[in-house]
Amino acid sequence: MIRSFRSSLIAMFSIGPYSHPDRVIVAPMAGVTDQPFRNLCRRFGSYWAVSEMVTSDRGLWHTSKSRHRLDHSAEEGISWVQLAGSEPNQLADAARANVELGAQIIDINMGCPAKKVCNKAAGSALLRDTKLVGKIVTAVVEAVSVPVTLKIRLGWSREEVNASEVARIAENAGVKLLTVHGRTRACKFGGDVDYEAIAQVKQSVTIPVIANGDITCARAAQRVLAVTGCDGVMIGRAAQGKPWLPANIDRFLRDGQLRKDPEVAEIQIILRDHISALHDFYGDYLGVRIARKHVGWTLDKIPGGTRLKRAFNLAENSSLQFQIIDEMCELTLAA
Repeated sequence: MIRSFRSSLIAMFSIGPYSHPDRVIVAPMAGVTDQPFRNLCRRFGSYWAVSEMVTSDRGLWHTSKSRHRLDHSAEEGISWVQLAGSEPNQLADAARANVELGAQIIDINMGCPAKKVCNKAAGSALLRDTKLVGKIVTAVVEAVSVPVTLKIRLGWSREEVNASEVARIAENAGVKLLTVHGRTRACKFGGDVDYEAIAQVKQSVTIPVIANGDITCARAAQRVLAVTGCDGVMIGRAAQGKPWLPANIDRFLRDGQLRKDPEVAEIQIILRDHISALHDFYGDYLGVRIARKHVGWTLDKIPGGTRLKRAFNLAENSSLQFQIIDEMCELTLAA
């Protein structure tokens, strides 16, 4: 059973047998929240982090991308795996297989707005078929002994908002936690997030509800919790290049103290560790290329980082990548 409860000492948030005071979850983001990134967020203090989306089609699991997403062996915390698909039995089979591989929580994706996902009637496209939603969540819950969670949007469009209905279907099927992104599929990532609509979803069920969408800082998280009454928040794009952000937000929600971003000398160590982890996980060829993306997001946020980013993107091995990161620190200290 998932619940959020308050003891005499500290507020705890629980998902099945897993409990922690952390109410901030690192969102599943394809191409972002791979295992090295999740582990890096954990080292800053994050407890909850959801994996990149894994296809439920086991016929595609032979690809390099899927093999890495299915590797739960070096997870430095709770292995919370998100699955995408539209066929109930296929999703149930994929859930069982991931549990056998080490997954401790299974999340079902009904929130992704990407065309390549929605064109296969998966992701947020499922919200248009509530009968199918019920079949999917029931099949997955019955297939595994671990907690099952669900991530959704408000609906397909402003004319087809049905998140509260979907939430009740999920709760009745045994889903233990619901995350709601406060936009419809038609909105994609544009326009304002409707936190009042998330509040309505929260009021419609008794299971914990997590608010998601445009939560970029600690103050924003505090406001969203106040408006929605949700049990926690999920941080997505704001964490790109700032793996310390989710933990800093959570600490603020607990003690009201704002934390500054790390100094450049600290970021140098962070990036070096991240590059090493990426090379260890993906190998040298993919490690170089995937590091460009992650390091680039961080360099975008550092004065003078644009030039270093261009140089970093041309580096063909880890030694050159480390050298450029060290140069970043030297230039900043000399300024």
